Amino acid sequence: MERVIDVRRSGDRYPGGEPGAGIESRHAFSFGPHYDPDNLRFGAILACNEEHLVPGAGFDEHPHSHTEIITWVVTGELTHRDSAGHTSVVRPGDVQRLSSGGGVRHVERNDGTEPLTFIQMWLAPRDPGGDPAYEVVHGIADSTPYDVPAAGAMLHVRRLATGERAELPTAQYVYLHVVRGEVRLGDVELAPGDAARIAGETGLEVLAGAEAHLLIWEMND
Repeated sequence: MERVIDVRRSGDRYPGGEPGAGIESRHAFSFGPHYDPDNLRFGAILACNEEHLVPGAGFDEHPHSHTEIITWVVTGELTHRDSAGHTSVVRPGDVQRLSSGGGVRHVERNDGTEPLTFIQMWLAPRDPGGDPAYEVVHGIADSTPYDVPAAGAMLHVRRLATGERAELPTAQYVYLHVVRGEVRLGDVELAPGDAARIAGETGLEVLAGAEAHLLIWEMND
């Protein structure tokens, strides 16, 4: 496999959402009207969207299929409802997974009183189809990776103090997203919203230049 460290800056994300309705989105991959044939996926990841919703705003019921949808709330509370009968409120520190299977519809809203920010990542399953599934893991710890075996992927949540180092997992593909703070990867500085797509590299680590919050995907075919 070719060795690659591809850094993508927050400002390079495609803008989306409906600002007039209180929804602002930033897409890391080809999405909707922002079609880019050279930016369709990385490993299993099809989308990494930063979503900002004001109180009362939300995405009306819409369909998904053949996708593993992982959501991480940064601030605020996300209300989820789906056509399989699941209803929940997802808060910071929780991981939500919606396996859309052969098809499911859901609603995502900010029914709270504070602004809502969440990161939503879409992964391609190894075997599309099947029945929808849903779960929320509350208060996930840095030492407990979240496994998504249907996509051959594992999510690591890391919270680093200033000056702390963290080793990146060794895998065919590693995707690093900076939620908060600043980290150094090799000789590159990464800030909030920046990401690094890493393939074929081993022994990498990040150094926090300021208190940092990271989402790191480990993926193997």
